[in-house]
Amino acid sequence: MIQIDDAGSGSLIGGTCIGVMRTETGEFYYDIIPISLYQPDCFEKKIYLDEVVRIIEKSFEVLGVSKDENIEVCRGYMFDKLRPWLKKNQYQYVNTSIKEPLQSKIEYTFSQYVVGLGLPEQYITYTKYPFHFHRLLRWVYADYKNRKQLCKRGWKSWEKYGNLSIEKKNGYLKHSWYKCLKCGEAINSESPVQILKYVSNRPNTIYMHMDCE
Repeated sequence: MIQIDDAGSGSLIGGTCIGVMRTETGEFYYDIIPISLYQPDCFEKKIYLDEVVRIIEKSFEVLGVSKDENIEVCRGYMFDKLRPWLKKNQYQYVNTSIKEPLQSKIEYTFSQYVVGLGLPEQYITYTKYPFHFHRLLRWVYADYKNRKQLCKRGWKSWEKYGNLSIEKKNGYLKHSWYKCLKCGEAINSESPVQILKYVSNRPNTIYMHMDCE
């Protein structure tokens, strides 16, 4: 049995992980749809769906998938161009909700990929899977110049919330349990801090170390 699924298509940060697993052996192949395909021009043309077909075609070569193997494909829109390709090439597939063993494997793979982009591991636990848009947006605004490059900026939600007015000022935290969203380190109590404020779906306040410019 071959399972095909995606992870990260709903995450503001990063591209999308496409994974294939042969359930009997645990053989696993994945690749990442690059974030460049989620920028406005490419995203509007849905080029990322063509990339899915390319990745699956390559995975079938690597795993040696035969025409008589049963294939389960996630029902999601990410595979809208893959299904006609599978039919044209006479693969036997069904659309279904993908469970184990691929589900955990591909979600973990995507989480490690975004950690590699700089997102703190503890932030993944905090935001839950799939990552919460407005919580990730806070992390982006803490280092906007660099982190906006990691975002799916073709999304309508980015168009709405991705270039908000930011109020910046200095302040002081007498009692602190915060971590700096710029460097990820703890902010000590009785510390001067930078304060960023903006309004998305609600008012947001970000605290950072004074020297995290």
